[in-house]
Amino acid sequence: MSTSTALITGASSGIGAVYARRLAARGYDLVLVARRADRLDALATELSQDHAVTVRTLVADLTEEAGLARIEDLLRTGTIDMLVNNAGSGPIASTADLSDADAAATLKLNVTALMRLTRAVLPGMRARSHGAIVNVGSVMAFHAMPMTSLYSATKAFVLTYSRAIQQEVRDAGIKVQAVLPAGTVTEFYDTAGVPITAFDQSVFMTAEQLVDAALVGLDRGEEVTLPSVHDTALWQAYDDARAQLFAGTQNGSPASRYLQT
Repeated sequence: MSTSTALITGASSGIGAVYARRLAARGYDLVLVARRADRLDALATELSQDHAVTVRTLVADLTEEAGLARIEDLLRTGTIDMLVNNAGSGPIASTADLSDADAAATLKLNVTALMRLTRAVLPGMRARSHGAIVNVGSVMAFHAMPMTSLYSATKAFVLTYSRAIQQEVRDAGIKVQAVLPAGTVTEFYDTAGVPITAFDQSVFMTAEQLVDAALVGLDRGEEVTLPSVHDTALWQAYDDARAQLFAGTQNGSPASRYLQT
C-alpha cells in the first residue's frame, strides 16, 4: 500500500505542529518546514517514534528567496499529496506605524510564499489527478479593523485565491480548502506584539480543536471551513450576498445616483 506525503509550513509549533501530529496519526509521511531547527527535530523524533512514519525536516525562512525557492523545488520535483500552507504572520500595528520590514515580511509570508508554493505543487497534483491543498487563512479575511489593515488584506487574498483555484481544479481530482480560524491559542499573539491575555478568552479555541474541525471539513469536501461558526446559514447568506453584489456590478452605465440632474 502506498503512503501519502504531506508538506506543512510553519510546522514547529501551534496549528502547524497539530496538523503534523494529526496527519502522522493518519499514516502520512511528512515534510516539516519552519525556521526553528530544534523544535522541528523534536517534533520529527516524536512523530516517527509514535506513528512509524517518515519525517523529513527542512529549516527555511519563507520570507527569504533562498528558503522559499528550496521548498518550491521540492514541491515541483517530489511527490507531495497534501500541502498545508500554514505559515503566516500578522504584526498588530496601525498602517502608519507598521515598520517597512514587518510590512514586507507579512506580504512575503502570507501572500507570496503561499502563492508560490501552491503554484509549485499544482502541476504534479494535476498530472496524478490527486492531491489536497489546505490554505490557513483567518476570519479577518472579511473583517477589516484598525491595527490589522495589512493582515486582514493578506487573509482576504488567501480566501479569494483559494476560491478561484477551487474552480480551476474542480474536475482534476484536487481538493483546495480555505480554513478560516477565529481566535486560536497559539504563539501568534506573542509575535504579533499583543499578548493573548489582552483578549476575551471565551472566544478562543485550542489549536487541537481547530485542526480537528478543519480535517473533518476537508474529509467532507468543504471548500471554506469556518471552525468557530455554529450557524452555517451565516456563511451561505454572506456568500450569496457577495454573488448578488457582483452580479449587480455588471452594467454598462453609471448608477443613476451618479448622474447629474
